[in-house]
Amino acid sequence: MHDQQLVTLLNKELAIQATDTMSEEEIVKIVKQKVNELLQTDFNALLTLLYRIDVSEEKLKWLLETNQDKDAADIISGLIIERQVQKIKSRKAFKTNSNNISEEDKW
Repeated sequence: MHDQQLVTLLNKELAIQATDTMSEEEIVKIVKQKVNELLQTDFNALLTLLYRIDVSEEKLKWLLETNQDKDAADIISGLIIERQVQKIKSRKAFKTNSNNISEEDKW
């Protein structure tokens, strides 16, 4: 799941100190800790963060409503990591596709 790009994105967006030598479980744990901290101390900052990362509001609401027995920080952390992984995949796909454009068609 994780690579250097993911760790870099998470560190930048969440102001955490994850490393690419950490296990997936350790990365999830540190993201969850940050989310819990924001839930308890600065909910508006959490909402701003989710908006900036572009976490789907509809998906978040649905998951929170249908998993009321689950820790909200677990759900939110999972969505943050999932969205960052999507961004990395999208960037890789776009970079690959943009390499196939002829020089005269590039801007």
